[in-house]
Amino acid sequence: MEAHHRIKELYRPRQPSVPSGLGHVTYEEIAPATSLQDFIYCYWQLKTTQALENSFVYRVVSDGCIDIFFNHHLPQESSVMGFCRKFTEFPIGTNFDYIGIRFFPAAFTQLFGVDAKTLSNQSQELNIVLPKIASFIEASIKPEHSLVSIAALFNDHLAPITRRAEFDFDPRFYRALLLILENHGHLEIEKGLNTGLSPRQLRRVFNYYIGTTPKVFSKVVRFQYILSAKPSSDSLKQQKLFFDVGFYDQAHFIKDFKNFYGVTPSRAFQ
Repeated sequence: MEAHHRIKELYRPRQPSVPSGLGHVTYEEIAPATSLQDFIYCYWQLKTTQALENSFVYRVVSDGCIDIFFNHHLPQESSVMGFCRKFTEFPIGTNFDYIGIRFFPAAFTQLFGVDAKTLSNQSQELNIVLPKIASFIEASIKPEHSLVSIAALFNDHLAPITRRAEFDFDPRFYRALLLILENHGHLEIEKGLNTGLSPRQLRRVFNYYIGTTPKVFSKVVRFQYILSAKPSSDSLKQQKLFFDVGFYDQAHFIKDFKNFYGVTPSRAFQ
C-alpha cells in the first residue's frame, strides 16, 4: 500500500539510547525483511550483559507507535504497548532481556484489526489481544536465539499476515496522516487537515488507527522530529529549533518535551 510506504519514508520513531554510564546494558535495533518494512520499523532488544548493582528503570518516550514485546527467557510473558501520550517508565530489575517489535503508526490496526484506542496509554497481555501471535512467541522463541535469529522467525511468520490482510483504506485518513508527517507535526489541525473529514470524523479515525487524536499525534511527531535532529543543549538555545516547529516560546517547548521524554531538553541532549 503506497500510503504505508510513504509513512516509512517520512517517519523514523526514536527511542533514547542507553546512558553511556551503564556499560552492562545494551539496546539494539535491526530492520525487518524488505517485505515488512512498510509496516514494521524495527525489531529491538534491551538486555543486560551481566547483573547490575541496582534495579534499572527503562524510560520509553512517546513515538506514536504500537509495540509487541516479551521476556526473551520467559516468552510466555508477552505484551502489547499502545500509543502513549507521555513518557512511561518501567522498573525491570538488575538482570533482563526483552525483545520487541515496533509497528509504524496505523500499521498494527491495519494488520490485526485491533482498535488502537483500546490499547492507548497502557500495556496489555498479548494473549488477550492477539492470542495466535502470543502462542507463536511462546512456542518458537528460545533463550539461545540471537536477535537476528528471532527477527528471521518473525519475518517468516508475519509476512503471510501482511499478504492476507484486508486493508481498510480510507484515503482521507491517510492524507491527513501524511500531511502531519510531511510538516513534522507543525500545522493547524482545524485548517491544515482539510481532507474531506469533519473534525469529529477525523478524531474518530485517528483514535481507531493511531490511538489518539490528530492534535496529540501531531505533538508527538513534532517531538520526534526534534529527537531526530539530535541537537545539543547549546544548539537548541542558539538555533531556536523550537520556533521552527511551532512553539511560541521556550517555556512551552520545555513543558511539552518533558511530558514526552521525562526530562528537560538540556538533560536529554547533554
